[in-house]
Amino acid sequence: MSSDVKDVVVTGLGATTPLGGDVASTWAAMLAGESGIGPIEEEWAAALPVRIAGRLKSEPTEVLDRVQARRMDRCEQIALVAAREAWADAGRPEVEPERLAVVIGTGTGGALTLLGQDDVLEASGVRRVSPHTVPMLMANGPAAWVSIELGARGGAHTPVSACASGAEAIAMGLDLIRLGRADVVVAGGTEACIAPLPIAGFAQAKAHSTRNDAPALASRPFDTGRDGFVIGEGAAVVVLERAEFAAARAARAHARLAGAGVTSDAHHITAAHPEGQARAMRLALASAGLSPLDIEHVHAHATSTPLGDLVEARSVTEAIGLHPSVTATKSMTGHLFGAAGAVGALAAILAVRDGVVPATANLDTLDPEVGLDVVAGGPRRGAVTAALTNSFGFGGHNASLVFTAS
Repeated sequence: MSSDVKDVVVTGLGATTPLGGDVASTWAAMLAGESGIGPIEEEWAAALPVRIAGRLKSEPTEVLDRVQARRMDRCEQIALVAAREAWADAGRPEVEPERLAVVIGTGTGGALTLLGQDDVLEASGVRRVSPHTVPMLMANGPAAWVSIELGARGGAHTPVSACASGAEAIAMGLDLIRLGRADVVVAGGTEACIAPLPIAGFAQAKAHSTRNDAPALASRPFDTGRDGFVIGEGAAVVVLERAEFAAARAARAHARLAGAGVTSDAHHITAAHPEGQARAMRLALASAGLSPLDIEHVHAHATSTPLGDLVEARSVTEAIGLHPSVTATKSMTGHLFGAAGAVGALAAILAVRDGVVPATANLDTLDPEVGLDVVAGGPRRGAVTAALTNSFGFGGHNASLVFTAS
């Protein structure tokens, strides 16, 4: 990596997930191997072939102003909750508004608003539709709300790249700082689309686990008995800073965002192409100025689908090798789609900071075709100086991030 490339550090972390309403509780639950997956008990789920999901541990309305919350879709609410935590954790940097940017990715945006207001329109007519419908359903809503909250005028961006959205947001934050367009970037992902239509669609595509009788055991990345992912909801946000800017204000750094790689397969709308995944990892390494042997840990995308996990395992083997420890925390949170890459980044950052890798839950029998050193049975402790995290999405979107000790 050339000497003129700006170092970028992570100074703030925020999250709300099926494991906890903040970073500390989410991380503690990951290390304890807890599950955030449970039954969907609403009446609307009774006729669905899938009746399990990863619901938020804490409701956003418990911490948001009630009037403000009513004007926001659920995905906007949780993005704001996570961003507030991350901003406070970073010490609320004093930065010129024009040098502060926001990048919040999402896969579906305000899907719950769209579906809910369509029901209102059909049942009760135009006059009953909320005047806040469009700001609530638009995909850029979460980024817009966070930028308004923080007074960020350096740009408010929204990658919509399916399950790679959150990771692409963080990669874009790295670019904005390295290109000199911002000193601080608030970046992450958010998703809240647990509803009949998305669940029915995934079930019809045979992508979702049907272990309705054992929700906590349903998500089984790399296990021989895996049968699909589990839908989840949540948000994670990080505060990225130009290293010199952070040092000038004596800010604590959780880790360094050393590199990112983003590719597209141009192959198939749902099926992954292994070369695209491997290329994203190689680009991330090149961006970080590291070799494959420098990577000690990989946080896998690993959604628990029979084919997807194998494609990623082969890609990791090709691009990185068999030496890193590997984990897949979707086994506990479910698949948070547009937020998944940001939650994966959070787990990788904390693994580097704390020197511990959470275990992959529900891994009873490792698929012999996987071949990776997948952590199971309990967390693995020991220094992690460099970690890579993967996120892949429908449409052939691939994003890899590299974090190193600060």
